[in-house]
Amino acid sequence: MQAGIQGLIQRDFMVFLAEGQEGIGAVHDISEDALSVYVENFGEFLVPLAAVRSVHDQKVILDRDQVSDKLLRAASHAHDNEDPRVAG
Repeated sequence: MQAGIQGLIQRDFMVFLAEGQEGIGAVHDISEDALSVYVENFGEFLVPLAAVRSVHDQKVILDRDQVSDKLLRAASHAHDNEDPRVAG
């Protein structure tokens, strides 16, 4: 991703591993070379800005090949505690 991408990303933007999929978390903080992404029930993960594939519509899309296996495992369980009977 081009230099200065962190200027496009804001705290609380939703984070995704692919377009059209469910969000895995939200941006908690942005530094010069990384994002802090909060994943529900698992906490914060540092993601290098190089892993950002795109930013649009208050969404950050990551390249799953450039994020840690630990983040991928957490993302696969991020919605486990949600009640399917509750809309929202």
